[in-house]
Amino acid sequence: MSKRDYYEVLGVSKDAGEREIKKAYKRLAMKYHPDRTQGDKGKEEQFKEIKEAYEVLNDDQKRAAYDQYGHAAFEQGGMGGGGFGGGADFGDAFGDIFGDIFGGGRRGGQSRQRRGSDLRYNLEMTLEDAVKGKSVEIKVPTYVSCEPCNGSGAKKGTSAKTCATCHGHGQVQMRQGLFAVQQTCPSCSGKGKVITDPCPSCRGQGRVEKTKTLNAKIPAGVDTGDRIRLSGEGEAGEHGAPAGDLYVQVHVKDHPIFVRDENNLFCEVPISFTTAALGGEIEVPTLEGKVKLKVPKETQTGKMFRLRGKGVKSVRSHVVGDLMCKAVIETPVNLSGDQADLLRQLEEKMGKNQTKHRPKETGFFDSVKQFFDDLKS
Repeated sequence: MSKRDYYEVLGVSKDAGEREIKKAYKRLAMKYHPDRTQGDKGKEEQFKEIKEAYEVLNDDQKRAAYDQYGHAAFEQGGMGGGGFGGGADFGDAFGDIFGDIFGGGRRGGQSRQRRGSDLRYNLEMTLEDAVKGKSVEIKVPTYVSCEPCNGSGAKKGTSAKTCATCHGHGQVQMRQGLFAVQQTCPSCSGKGKVITDPCPSCRGQGRVEKTKTLNAKIPAGVDTGDRIRLSGEGEAGEHGAPAGDLYVQVHVKDHPIFVRDENNLFCEVPISFTTAALGGEIEVPTLEGKVKLKVPKETQTGKMFRLRGKGVKSVRSHVVGDLMCKAVIETPVNLSGDQADLLRQLEEKMGKNQTKHRPKETGFFDSVKQFFDDLKS
């Protein structure tokens, strides 16, 4: 049975680039992988065909041989006995699909350009800005693509030439007895090309140091520890390689009034001695301005008041948290003689009914008495 054309198997044209081939392979591999087809032998064979096509077309050296000789290039004795062996390795497809994410590389063929490094920028924000969101201008020292040579590294008007040692493959084959070992080409360091006339601005690197000014949009609701990814705004790669990413790391500064816990805000609200005893209405702060809060009579320190919807809107959903106000009863200070006399009169008028007016105090001392009685027994 004759084999199908590899380009037809992946559904790509003969002039398809590396990225298009990899994208087609990912899509087909996800669809036909044996783990997903539940033992369907027909689809398993189709998956092997897809894998074999990808192994050839994703390798520059094998692809060139296939374009010239077709399937005969990989048959035993093909190309005058110097073929590439008996077919592709049908190992773990997902390892090849995601190998570039975890640092893996292609087997054989020309080395890929090395992507630029990712960068991190630490951004301090006020709580108000973090809750509402804000566009901020940031300055990042980094490497950017060299303008005179457009990132190629070669002097303007010239270009890199195919390496004469490896003929553009990025690797050379060393024979040791019966074995052939592939190594990175020492002349071009695996790039496949060499620059004979380097750009004077970047000295052949294709990038230069520069402080870049960016406008970063920080979404509403971010919190300390959140990261905003700016794709392609990291360091430029060498010789025109893709740039890395920039990660803006958010740190929200402490607030003089509010403490944030996820989407909720907490604050302490001082309440006067008389308002706590008799009840009343006070003003409390929110991030949107002041609001009225009704204080019931006989309010004690520690009582929590919940103001719904006055917290923070989640950055990942439309849920809005609450504002939790903790009552802190203030004892009067700096009393005049007349004011102190009034408090003493109040104490006398309470008389013997202290349990009725101060239940927590009575309960506390009862517990203390019981504690010492237990120690004696």
